[in-house]
Amino acid sequence: MKKLLAVISLVLAQLLFVSTVSAMPTNSNQLSDPRVRQALCMAIDMVTIGETLFEDQIIPADSLLPNGPLKAPNLPDYSYNPEKARQLLAEANWDSERELDMVFYYGDQSTADLMAAIQAYFADVGVKMTYRLLQGDVGAQLNSVPADGVNGPAAVDYDLGYGARAAMVMQEYYNTFKTGLNPQTPGDPKMDALIEKINSSADPEVLKPYFFEIQQYQMEQVNICPLYYQKLFIYESNKVDRNGGAYGNAQYNYNWDIANWNVSGGTLQTNTGPVEFFEQPWYNLGLWIHNKVVFDRLLVADGAMQPIGTSMAESFDLSSDGMTLTFKLKDGLTFHDGEAVTVEDVAFSIRSAMKAPQMHALIGNTVGSIKGADAFKDGSTNDVAGIKYNIADRVITLELSKIDPNILTTFTQFAILPEHLLGDTDPLKWQQSDFWQKPVGSGAFHITEVKMNDYAKFEPFDNYHGGVAGFDIIAYPSYDGDGNLIKNAAAGKMDYGFTKNVADVAALDAMDNMMTKAVDIPYTRMMWIMQYPKP
Repeated sequence: MKKLLAVISLVLAQLLFVSTVSAMPTNSNQLSDPRVRQALCMAIDMVTIGETLFEDQIIPADSLLPNGPLKAPNLPDYSYNPEKARQLLAEANWDSERELDMVFYYGDQSTADLMAAIQAYFADVGVKMTYRLLQGDVGAQLNSVPADGVNGPAAVDYDLGYGARAAMVMQEYYNTFKTGLNPQTPGDPKMDALIEKINSSADPEVLKPYFFEIQQYQMEQVNICPLYYQKLFIYESNKVDRNGGAYGNAQYNYNWDIANWNVSGGTLQTNTGPVEFFEQPWYNLGLWIHNKVVFDRLLVADGAMQPIGTSMAESFDLSSDGMTLTFKLKDGLTFHDGEAVTVEDVAFSIRSAMKAPQMHALIGNTVGSIKGADAFKDGSTNDVAGIKYNIADRVITLELSKIDPNILTTFTQFAILPEHLLGDTDPLKWQQSDFWQKPVGSGAFHITEVKMNDYAKFEPFDNYHGGVAGFDIIAYPSYDGDGNLIKNAAAGKMDYGFTKNVADVAALDAMDNMMTKAVDIPYTRMMWIMQYPKP
């Protein structure tokens, strides 16, 4: 509480001015005025918030991309400047009686404190704001897109949102701003053209000036407010021995070799278990424990998300022009119910991903790049021209209509699902299938018991090609930002997980039975700003 009071009460000297955006609102929503969005960004003092609430464990952000070789020089400056924020709001004729609705999905105290701090900073410049925690199907509440991706109206019910982009490849920071894909930002032909540029080559040096250009344009438009960059912290109890297994970006799937871990007592306790249903694995990729252990992928990545070899695939080949990718499946692969995994399941999974309403940007870009994807998605054809396979030889070939610079990374994350259990499911209603009450995969562990919002039990899969684990897993329900983490760890009910909450790290490190390990990752927390008109 002392930290929160310090943030709210501290008023720093005025910082550098930035030029006023010469613009008007583009629709009936005042948030469509760039001057208002600029003012909201400048109203928040992320330097003081970082020093107090986050104990100097974050870096204030000046664009979506983290610091590194792709960071553009001379970006617009929206650092804390309350006087300029008030001036911009006055120029935009801001309605001081309007109350903005901020939503967030992290349940930890640090996030609640941050919301209170932002509320106070906004009040200081004359903007009213309330905030609320989303529950249930958070993805749909946050990310449903309008039928008209230019004019709206909005398909979600909030004004501002606090969340994150955890990227494996840098294009992920921007691909979702393409017309028709973003829930908050109306389509823009110039942004569409810049997105095409950053996806036009697999050579980072070719792409570098395009990344500079898109950062500059996005921050000039102020269609999002980047807040800070943060590390990820993996925690483990003294019951866990990774037996040489690697540490890496635990929000995704990488070669952590969990089947060969040693766990004293025979049970690994963790969090990110299901609350109401098991989320389908193509959206948050490695966020939930079942995404990591129940499902398997064709390829495998290292801890930095670079493809390093095969998993379900026996071999693969990417043509020299990057336009054709071929996989050959290993012999003897089966799903947890004993049914064989075939190239038909691979083709089915890819086709289903083309139509599924919620999709991680990396995967969406890959499946959308396959020849015939658009015609299949809009119903013009019943199959995809660019997917060809031979069942007997266990070979599947993907032909692209446009280059995807990150296609190999996609298949380190893309779970293969069983056609015999999901083949009759409408991809548009994918998450509503009963399958997601107890899903079947082909990974190292299978689900044996589920009590929603209580626990889920996973046991080793005897036919897993990567070896059979010597322990069970019990997963307790939680979203990202587990509010019960410290209590459970102190009670000996937490053996593995990850957090981005710096307050958790100090509390865990103070426990004799726990340790934490910091991992550098591309991870940006931000404030989304709804620019579509309300329905």
